[in-house]
Amino acid sequence: MSLSTVEQLHDFHSQDREIFAKLVLKFSRAPAESLLVMATWFWLENFGFKHIFSVIMSLSDPLIISLADEAVSCFRCLEFNKPPNGFKQIPLTARFMEKDISLQIIYKYRYSAIIGIKNFLSTVCSRIFSDIIQRALLCPLSSSNFSRLCSPLNIPGFPHPTFGNIVVMPHVVCWNNIPNNNPSLIPSDLWGWHTTCIATENDRTIFLTFSRGFSVSEAEVKKLFTQKYGEGCVVGVFMPDVSGNSFNKNGQQQSLYARLVLDSVVTVDRILKGNSLNKFDWSGKHIWARKYKKRRKRF
Repeated sequence: MSLSTVEQLHDFHSQDREIFAKLVLKFSRAPAESLLVMATWFWLENFGFKHIFSVIMSLSDPLIISLADEAVSCFRCLEFNKPPNGFKQIPLTARFMEKDISLQIIYKYRYSAIIGIKNFLSTVCSRIFSDIIQRALLCPLSSSNFSRLCSPLNIPGFPHPTFGNIVVMPHVVCWNNIPNNNPSLIPSDLWGWHTTCIATENDRTIFLTFSRGFSVSEAEVKKLFTQKYGEGCVVGVFMPDVSGNSFNKNGQQQSLYARLVLDSVVTVDRILKGNSLNKFDWSGKHIWARKYKKRRKRF
């Protein structure tokens, strides 16, 4: 999508903007929390809850507040390493979206949800709500102070420990705000956004460990996961140099761990199924899988 003016962009997202304005201006919710609520709803819509914003627009203010509270529960449950058994459920979301949905279901797709929310924060929310955020933060932009366009707004609560940062540039009301109508002074890509997934290789990587004494090869790892999750799901299998590792029952050195790079974060969720650790068997050999977290360089 490429929209040529701010007015067109806002018109296209008029419902979304009205809901966000209610959250931060009418209900006085924190801008950071409200941005995460909207990004969660965008992700849920992309996840299969069609016309979610039209449904929300038709509801009374108390119901919108309650739905926003449930959206907070949705993104907060993703911050924990264990399934959300102690969290309140989201019955209103299930009722008004007319689908079976729970925090456990959302957590099952934890890594897809985190990347999806990050994506909508950076590609949509950061652009269509900038003027409303300015009003909520009480930092209006003067056309005589154009240099402030070069500095992102400071939104308390970001960077977020789970969803990272969001860069919101001060709002450009129209072309008349631009000195000499010079397009080069507009922050790049202001109107040309898309929702391509922003997942990095680390986001798509699983860490595998193997039992001592049972050697597992790269070919066996690839065959196991392609048989279970489809041809093409494995981008690469990376094992360390075996020197210094343990020996198998034949006296040969073996790798005890590997990185499995996958085609998408969705495949990561399919493999882990909402668990922090999942176990697989391959010809009597045990393989444990967990989400890869980059620390110091291993190999």
